Amino acid sequence: MGKNLTQQARGKGGPSFTAPSFRYLGEAKLKFGVSSAEVIDIVKSQGHLTPLLQVKYDDGSTGLLVAPEGVFVGQKLLIGENASLELGNSLLLKDIPEGTLIFNIEGIPGDGGKFCRTTGSFAKVVAKTDKYVQVLLPSKKIKEFHVNCRATIGIPAGAGRKEKPFLKAGKKYHYRRARKKRYPLMSGSAQNAVDHPFGNKRTSRKSKARPVPKNAPPGRKVGYLRPRRTGQSKGKSL
Repeated sequence: MGKNLTQQARGKGGPSFTAPSFRYLGEAKLKFGVSSAEVIDIVKSQGHLTPLLQVKYDDGSTGLLVAPEGVFVGQKLLIGENASLELGNSLLLKDIPEGTLIFNIEGIPGDGGKFCRTTGSFAKVVAKTDKYVQVLLPSKKIKEFHVNCRATIGIPAGAGRKEKPFLKAGKKYHYRRARKKRYPLMSGSAQNAVDHPFGNKRTSRKSKARPVPKNAPPGRKVGYLRPRRTGQSKGKSL
């Protein structure tokens, strides 16, 4: 018998599992076609782990940016080809020297920044070619970006956030609930039989985990999936 698993219900994006984005301050990304921005205020958004900068661009519009460490209210940040190599400025990758620490890297020129935006994470320029720049990401993976992609000099503010323990489960619950993340996470074997295929009776070991039947309905296709075939392959020479 198929079961409506919580993991599957969340994936459908119903109102009960939708993040409260109406309380977020907005998208934090670099604007295209501007050359400078003045920091008006440093704010905190519920949907972002990093503090945000409320800036006013040289064309009169306002926006949000990921705040680097060391930036202050009233500071003028430069953006684009004419920007100098200073903290908080956003330059093209082709203009950034090798070994420089950067964050908020654009995946496609003009998209506003997609990589290395969380607190304390940073990337490093390691090599350049005519068309691409190789960047060392926090995951130790080297990724190639187009030379016209922009990146911000420095490190996102809020480093050390993960070093502070939560101490209480309630703190962790509210922290994750602000971004509609599920907490606490319960294993399938600890649930009741009506909630999960692995759930079983109320015993010290209630797990009922076993390979899923071949023709099981979608609600049963979890955990130990049945192999497509078993045994030695016949008719093939080794």
